Amino acid sequence: MPRSFPYCVLLCALAGCADGSTQTAERHTSNGPPSDSAAARPTIRWSHDRDAAQSAVVEVAALDPAVVAALEAAELSPSDWSRFFAVHVAQDNQPDASPTPMLGRYSVSDGLLRFHPQFPLQPGLRYRAVFDPARAPDDVACLLTSERGGPNAGADPAALVAEFAVPKPAAAPAAVVSAVYPSASKLPENQLKFYIHFSAPMSRGGAYEHIHLLDAAGAEVDAPFLELGEELWDPRTTRFTLFFDPGRIKRGLKPREEVGPSIEAGKRYTLVIDADWPDAAGEPLKEPFRKTFDVGPPDERQPDMKTWRVVPPKAGSSDPLVLSFPEPLDRAMLERVVTVLDSTGRLVPGRIEIDAEETRWRFTPASPWQAGTYRIAAQTTLEDLAGNSIGRPFEVDVLHRVERDEIETAAIEFQVHADEQ
Repeated sequence: MPRSFPYCVLLCALAGCADGSTQTAERHTSNGPPSDSAAARPTIRWSHDRDAAQSAVVEVAALDPAVVAALEAAELSPSDWSRFFAVHVAQDNQPDASPTPMLGRYSVSDGLLRFHPQFPLQPGLRYRAVFDPARAPDDVACLLTSERGGPNAGADPAALVAEFAVPKPAAAPAAVVSAVYPSASKLPENQLKFYIHFSAPMSRGGAYEHIHLLDAAGAEVDAPFLELGEELWDPRTTRFTLFFDPGRIKRGLKPREEVGPSIEAGKRYTLVIDADWPDAAGEPLKEPFRKTFDVGPPDERQPDMKTWRVVPPKAGSSDPLVLSFPEPLDRAMLERVVTVLDSTGRLVPGRIEIDAEETRWRFTPASPWQAGTYRIAAQTTLEDLAGNSIGRPFEVDVLHRVERDEIETAAIEFQVHADEQ
């Protein structure tokens, strides 16, 4: 079969050729006389799987059966195909530029001519498919003139064009500062740190540029925080730990004597977090964040488990075990170092909630309580807001790990009783 045959039949089917060309198409179709679809105008369309952009294909439909049969039999190179059937990125800002066809493969099946892009379509870009038999190779001259040699004015039909765009995914809501702990509105003068929680992962680096401490007059406090080269993030980068400069917390140290404390008892301050702090995708926060707080006297006493109030649940229930503290404790540590053990020393699984400005710890078991003896175990590293722990008073060098042979714990015993009928 001459390679020009598919092109001849193709353009004849689009434009309507002289009788001789039509007869040629009839002679080469293996499906009998042309059906009614032969008179139908071909159409070009995009077929797209909403869940997978890479499955998008461009289809030319309503082709004459003779055209389909000829294209199935033809051996065309990708460059042959792309001369009259090409897909490219739409470039309306450069109308005179020659667009570069996308890479992909061509197929003919089920009565359709298809183009399959080699690479996934990019969300937000607009693509244009052009099906133009008049741009086929030179050996289709037979399609541009009648069989009698005269010009065939109808043999140069307009190209078919269809555009398609993969919609951009719905933008994720902008990240916000979801909480700052301690949540209390009054903090001790020797407050050690803040935990800043975000609603989405944040970028690393440059954190301190977006954090400010203002006094009651709105003036920025000079260098109140300890700026570490390795920022203190949780693994998901949704919680940032911000330390006050320890040298300005403990009395008698040179930074405090020379510069003064970062915050002073009897005064009011505002922690400000800028909206231009970028999240992990480089987008700024939805809005700035401000926490205003008053400052009380320094706290120099260690937490004492004997002062904790325990409200035990009843057997057979899933009611929470409730612990109340006389002062706020370190929220992140409350989530990590306080556990519940059964009478055999096994860990009781369950869910922890902390509220009442970090003065209440609630534990809801995964399974109903059984009657018996339980223990609340707390590592002695558990701290209050000033860094005083159960096991030791505040130490200036709080950022260096204290080496111990083993983790020390303290415990409170309680009973779970069945209802008395």
